[in-house]
Amino acid sequence: MKLDKVGVCSWSLQVKSINELDGFTNKLGIETVQLACGDPHHASWDEGDDMPIKAKNSSFKVTGAMLGFPGEDYTTPETIEKTGGFGDPATRPERLERFKWSLKRVQDLGVNDIMLHAGFIPSNNDSGRKSFLQTLETVSQLANNFGVNVAFETGQETSELLFSTLKELDCYNLFVNFDPANMLLYDQGNPIEAVELLGKYIRSVHLKDANRPKNKGEWGEEVVLGKGQVDIPLFLKTLKKVGYTGSMSIEREVGTQQDRFNDILNAVEYLRGLDV
Repeated sequence: MKLDKVGVCSWSLQVKSINELDGFTNKLGIETVQLACGDPHHASWDEGDDMPIKAKNSSFKVTGAMLGFPGEDYTTPETIEKTGGFGDPATRPERLERFKWSLKRVQDLGVNDIMLHAGFIPSNNDSGRKSFLQTLETVSQLANNFGVNVAFETGQETSELLFSTLKELDCYNLFVNFDPANMLLYDQGNPIEAVELLGKYIRSVHLKDANRPKNKGEWGEEVVLGKGQVDIPLFLKTLKKVGYTGSMSIEREVGTQQDRFNDILNAVEYLRGLDV
């Protein structure tokens, strides 16, 4: 497999500076990065407000920026359902302000895409669905003011619910950041079938692997790329089948910094050896 479109998620390497990240990407032989905005969940950069200019002057190319929110609690699927994204009406005003801040940072980075977890999308018969979708419409409008696309990460809901929601919203700048492992970690369907359904909405991809949870209400297990239940070769072939040609960023969120580096390096070698 050619690796020209394969990059890494900066937070996976637990770095605090662009220089440190630059060193890791050089060691990995990777040229693209999905970069943390500098939020509490994904990373706080030593460079502060100078981070964008430092990133622009690095040896890697930024393909998009990831935003998380203070207070998101990933202890269990239940805690993140209550605290994730724009799900809780009480935190929406504050998080919309944080989102506005991130749009300026994305603009300063010279990219057009921001990725985030929207939160658990209410089902069609849920009384909270209308206000939730109104919030996502606001997100779209705010992003449009900066010429930015928003890609919501997969996982918390079925692909059918995500597809119907994007179709109902009908906002030209709302897309999907497709993470196949998350669908298994949350036990929300088949990632291969989800690619086929969501194809036209896929704007960016996380390369991550996992196994489904053994017990209801628990997390699945994130594993080294190629060792889980995603079926990475078929996943990549299906992306190609639906016409996806964008960036793919290796994500690893388990282990020490050295463990993660080793796992990402192994993932790079694994991908290089695939005939897809």
